[in-house]
Amino acid sequence: MTAQSPTLSPTLALACELISRPSVTPLDADCQALMIRRLQALGFAVEPMHIEDVDNFWALHGGDGPVLCFAGHTDVVPTGPLEAWQYQPFDVLIDDQGMLCGRGAADMKGSLASMIIAVERFVADHPNHKGAIAFLITSDEEGPAHHGTKAVIERLKARKQRLDWCIVGEPSSTTLIGDMVKNGRRGSLGAALTVRGLQGHVAYPQLAKNPIHLATPALTELAAEHWDAGNAFFPPTSFQISNLNSGTGATNVIPGELKAIFNFRFSTESTVEGLQQRVAAILDKHGLDWHIDWALSGMPFLTEPGALLDAVSSSIKSVTGRDTVASTSGGTSDGRFIATMGTQVVELGPVNATIHQVNERVLASDLEVLTEIYYQTLVKLLA
Repeated sequence: MTAQSPTLSPTLALACELISRPSVTPLDADCQALMIRRLQALGFAVEPMHIEDVDNFWALHGGDGPVLCFAGHTDVVPTGPLEAWQYQPFDVLIDDQGMLCGRGAADMKGSLASMIIAVERFVADHPNHKGAIAFLITSDEEGPAHHGTKAVIERLKARKQRLDWCIVGEPSSTTLIGDMVKNGRRGSLGAALTVRGLQGHVAYPQLAKNPIHLATPALTELAAEHWDAGNAFFPPTSFQISNLNSGTGATNVIPGELKAIFNFRFSTESTVEGLQQRVAAILDKHGLDWHIDWALSGMPFLTEPGALLDAVSSSIKSVTGRDTVASTSGGTSDGRFIATMGTQVVELGPVNATIHQVNERVLASDLEVLTEIYYQTLVKLLA
């Protein structure tokens, strides 16, 4: 079935329109313009926010009371080699197995379509709903994430915008739609470590200091360190070395320095300052001449059981019959920026099995289920 088939549901028709637009980060390819037209037709006040080279928008419908925001991104990751795809990544199709195929089907244009259709139906059914419905959409989630949601949130904070609940459309499901939601994420703290030695000839090691030999015991200790035990919501903090580089390429030269890149995915049981201090103590313990450039990508956040998580969980149960699992596993998301407003944040989207892969796809019927879950959540919170 092609994207032009007249038998497509409203959700699938919109998903196909969005997927067909090659919005490789930070490009939006007019995906947001399509969404904005739909929202304006419902009476949303829409505020485009073009920040540096990133397209974002904030939209609001309703009056006083609690605000439920739908958040997501229109940008997608690069396709990779086109010859590796079974189909062209932006030529949308639904295959014989009922899979909606195309870059962004799972991450996360399918979710965006489900959000829009659910809100269209809800506003038609409940024109005088309680509180307000909002959309926060960016084209910078898959990229550096400096001028997208993070920048929009800074503006919303400055104007003291209320934001009580937020559903982020990240693909949270693992096997079946709604089997897992994310109610938090671990923090991410990256580091670029330089260990300085003294370059020299391998035949005269007494005249040199080999940074590889010097750093290895310290790196081994860092990798074996027990940083914390986690808690009821978060797994233990993890430390991973992702890159090591040293040497000149010659076999007879002791290198002058070693560079290591590592990352902490940390729970609320650890602090940034605490992790930095413990790393420094281990490096100093081994007598190294070292320097670190730290990069904090996001703090951990958690939405404990409450109005939003309860509404999402009960909606999943009523629509699918299954109990969802609330998890903080996985990488970071824009939820980390939204949570800084004191907002309850839950990520709910389709199955994530093929995200960022070639031949990205999602079960087409799952988007109908997702639309109904979003709709029922709106009903429980704002009807």
